[in-house]
Amino acid sequence: MEQSMRKETEGQSGHLSSLSEKECLAKKKYTTHTSGDVLIAGIFPFTYTELEHTQDNYFQVSHQSGYQCPSVSELILNGEMQLLFQIHSGSEFHLVLALAFAIEEINKNPHLLPNTTLGFSTYSIGQRDVMPFRNLMFSISGKDFIINYICKRDSQTIVALTGPAGTVSSQCATLLDLYRFPQLNFGRFDPVLSDHRLFPSIYKMAPKDTSLASAMVSLMAHFGWNWVGLVISEDETGMAMLSQLREEMNKHRVCAAFEHMVSTAFFNNAVENLSSHRKIAKWMTNVFVIYGDNDLLLIVLNAVGRYLTVGKVWVINSLSTLILTMRSYLSTVIHAPLIFSQHHGEISGFNNFIKTANPSKYPEDYYLALVWIRSFNCTFSESSCVTWKNCPANASLEWLPRYLFDMVVLEESYNIYNAVYAVAQALHEMLAAHAETQAVGNGTHLVFSPSQLHPFLKNIHFNNPAGDQVILDEPKKLEAEYDIVNLWNFPEGLRQAVKVGKFSAYEPPGHQLSLSEDMIEWPEPFTETPTSGCGWHCRPGFRKALREGQAPCCFHCLTCPQNEISNRTDMEQCVRCPDHQYANEQRSICLPKSESFLDYKDPLGMALVCLALFLSAITMAIIGIFVKHNNTPIVKANNRAVSYILLISLNYCFLCSLLFIGHPNTATCILQQTTFGVVFTVAVSSVLAKTITVVLAFSVTSSGHRMRQWLVSGMPNFLIPICTLIQLVLCGIWLGTSPPFIDTDALSEHGHIIILCNKGSATAFYCVLGYLGSLALASFTVAFLARNLPDTFNEAKFLTFSMLVFCSVWVTFLPVYHSTQGKTMMILEVFSILASSAGLLGCIFVPKCYIILLRPDRNSLHGIRGETHSGRKKPS
Repeated sequence: MEQSMRKETEGQSGHLSSLSEKECLAKKKYTTHTSGDVLIAGIFPFTYTELEHTQDNYFQVSHQSGYQCPSVSELILNGEMQLLFQIHSGSEFHLVLALAFAIEEINKNPHLLPNTTLGFSTYSIGQRDVMPFRNLMFSISGKDFIINYICKRDSQTIVALTGPAGTVSSQCATLLDLYRFPQLNFGRFDPVLSDHRLFPSIYKMAPKDTSLASAMVSLMAHFGWNWVGLVISEDETGMAMLSQLREEMNKHRVCAAFEHMVSTAFFNNAVENLSSHRKIAKWMTNVFVIYGDNDLLLIVLNAVGRYLTVGKVWVINSLSTLILTMRSYLSTVIHAPLIFSQHHGEISGFNNFIKTANPSKYPEDYYLALVWIRSFNCTFSESSCVTWKNCPANASLEWLPRYLFDMVVLEESYNIYNAVYAVAQALHEMLAAHAETQAVGNGTHLVFSPSQLHPFLKNIHFNNPAGDQVILDEPKKLEAEYDIVNLWNFPEGLRQAVKVGKFSAYEPPGHQLSLSEDMIEWPEPFTETPTSGCGWHCRPGFRKALREGQAPCCFHCLTCPQNEISNRTDMEQCVRCPDHQYANEQRSICLPKSESFLDYKDPLGMALVCLALFLSAITMAIIGIFVKHNNTPIVKANNRAVSYILLISLNYCFLCSLLFIGHPNTATCILQQTTFGVVFTVAVSSVLAKTITVVLAFSVTSSGHRMRQWLVSGMPNFLIPICTLIQLVLCGIWLGTSPPFIDTDALSEHGHIIILCNKGSATAFYCVLGYLGSLALASFTVAFLARNLPDTFNEAKFLTFSMLVFCSVWVTFLPVYHSTQGKTMMILEVFSILASSAGLLGCIFVPKCYIILLRPDRNSLHGIRGETHSGRKKPS
């Protein structure tokens, strides 16, 4: 039976292999206790494993003298309690070490509590909810429950450290608040504990955690993650965090793919686990935000973690929570998460304290003895329980793997360090303020009510040895700053916490978050920064457009409009390029526009120049023909002088089109329209004069002397200067009020800024054009009425047709002119000038040149009359 019990006990305790080891561990009476004038009670989340109940005694423990209480080993033998303490996590033991280090450091400080020593007792929260209440009851009543002994003691407990979960503090408060017993929570900031009506004796050591939501969402916005999943603990703290996350996510336009609340009952509900897995798995998101304590993370890992960690980024709210949880998950279940850890200073000497802590230095420490037995295969010497054998030389806690014990000072350990200093400062001030307090009992211990510490704890405000401010009064607390930690994955499941960034709410907006992205190790299979969005990323040149009926973060991509760009990924609005720039074909950048005008070197400009010069040359040739045949009847007919004026004006009409070609300047801008208006007025008034001459010539033959006087007096010739003078007056008014000037058009032609002449006053321009049109209409009307006048060399039909062509060109020109922009407008105006002038030249003078050059027989009075008479005689 004894051998069977030993095997069973060895299975529970791992390395406990001999009766001497059990006896030595049982004799370590002050396993969680350090004596002092006043004590601090620590309520820590240690776990217990129950042993099989037995009524048989397998070994007896001999008590040292002075002990008046049974040991736990004896209780086990008597079947009254079967509990064996086990350390499951290095982070749990870290809390004890932080407490011990702070106590030791303060006791060595001659300026802080010089005549008083501090001690501590730790109490465990195991699987039985009654344990913390029983232990607290012993502490308040003057008794102390220690892991191996229940003993009377003379030291007084003045404050309790509880945590890290707020539920532990709230449960303990049901008992401690009855006595106004001070309680310091060393966990993260819990807003539930801020209700001083419910928890008047609880003080929170952590700084305010209200900027955590902003920090997390800032990280999402930095990487462009706008589609994330939220897994939040289903308690008051989780609900408050969810509300803050929603508010911050709305500000940065980040959407929740799902919001899943996890309750404590969720852990053992297999059906709900499976349902949650399916629910979360259907959302295509690469980023999960996990907020809660280690219990929540364990639940998530058991429920969905094994399925949703490969290729997913986990953003977690606590480094200590993750490290505590990772002891059971040593593979790549959680690969390279991003953790927000509260920033704090370095505790000088703490690492060295941990490295040098060993059972020989602290022979009564049960934890260290158990670690040395389990981790280093050490055994007690046969002669003494304070000496060791078979131990590696210089064995240290530093040798332990990180998943078992991490040397990093975690948030809770740092808060415990601050809590001990806060108690010491408050006690120091209280003793200084109440110097008349007398010692009682044997004169070596102080007796006072722990409730007397409240006014001093509330007003505590000091800098700890690490340089950080410690404030217990909640309204005066500072906002927490966060270190962003990436958990690098090393071979064989080892991990290294690496700081990759920082968030501080005290920095100006835009500079609160700082990251070293090249240091971040992303989960497999990502080789670069992961993306997480509802829909594809809109590359430069496109903008996001919301999908109707879906979440605001779900969108599709639309090409930017003409001359607008988007030069970044996922832009919501395209940006219009400045007038002097244009968008490239990809709509991603704005390029400077090049100057453009109707240049002589352009193919079209060159063609128009050649056409204008060709028509001018033809006009000069016709003038030469007319001069050579000046005295022939066909030249003399219909007012020879007016014909010369018309030919010269048409030649200028052809040449004035050259003013519209080439780089504009002030002179050409002024001459373009005024020259065009004047020379065309001369040409059209000449046509009108020729038409009136035809009418008067016919009237002379039919009505006699009176019309002959008008014709002989040269009255038609006066029409030209009169009409031209009126046009000159209009042009003078135009130039005097709002003359044309050089202008640019940056919108008409893509990629170019067109240099052109602005007409200045549009009213003056249309007055000039309207006056010219009135003359043309009058000429056409008179010529049309005189088209059938029977007379020798009557050119009324030619004049009618020429004015029809002229009016058709300009009637067509006006609406088209208004519908065009840029160089096209200038090209159209030049073409209209050349076409209308060519119409007048061709319709009026080409038939005459044909007769002069090819039918000279018809260019005589005899030939014309003979042909006319023979044509009039009809056969009978």
